[in-house]
Amino acid sequence: MKIVVIGGTGLIGSKLVNKLRQLGHEVTPASPASGVNTITGEGLTDVMKGTDVVVDLANSPSFEDKAVLEFFETSGRNLFAAETRAGVKHHVALSIVGTERLDNGYFRAKLAQERLIKQSGIPYSIVHSTQFFEFLGTIAAAGTVGDEIHLSTGAFQPIASDDVAAAVADVTVGAPLNGIIEIAGPERGRLVDFVKRYLAKKGDPHKVVADVHATYFGSELNDQSIVPGENPRLGKIDFETWFSSQLQKA
Repeated sequence: MKIVVIGGTGLIGSKLVNKLRQLGHEVTPASPASGVNTITGEGLTDVMKGTDVVVDLANSPSFEDKAVLEFFETSGRNLFAAETRAGVKHHVALSIVGTERLDNGYFRAKLAQERLIKQSGIPYSIVHSTQFFEFLGTIAAAGTVGDEIHLSTGAFQPIASDDVAAAVADVTVGAPLNGIIEIAGPERGRLVDFVKRYLAKKGDPHKVVADVHATYFGSELNDQSIVPGENPRLGKIDFETWFSSQLQKA
């Protein structure tokens, strides 16, 4: 198959491109650097020629409410226009577990993206992923208040980016789901505890405070907010294995 990966040079995209090429597919990583811009429409018509599957991993450069919504709506409309002209048979998108439950700007924008996908008329698959292990440091930074880090006690089930790429690869080469699949890591706990483990291993001296009212990028969490429902696809890489792999790469 010919597969175009929008955002194919990013964290998940680069791993996905390698996996799909190993499976023998013709894969084009597309990004503004390669002359493909989903916001302006530049390069979309050419890159879509003869394409069977499009995987959308693009992300907004700004997380400001209005900007992120405009990004996903504009990008989606331009993508679907080009895909429709080219006769693309399957659109795959990576989204987030909990888009329909959390009321913050980024989640609202992802939900708008999902609505466009469902309305496009193109067979589709949406992969809802939990947060990546790779962003534990970002979560800690966002919760920093002076010399302390205040973090939610809500349930959390992070996943390694390698497991995300593997799941997206499987969905990409399969038949369109015309629905949503959820993926998550193999361990569930409290958000505060995962980040505390991460910071302890990094030797970070900050005091970590468990705070039921601490927000997660603007939203308070409960034990259902950002964890999957029944029967998600679980990754194979647990926290200890993932952290050890990061040390080996350093």
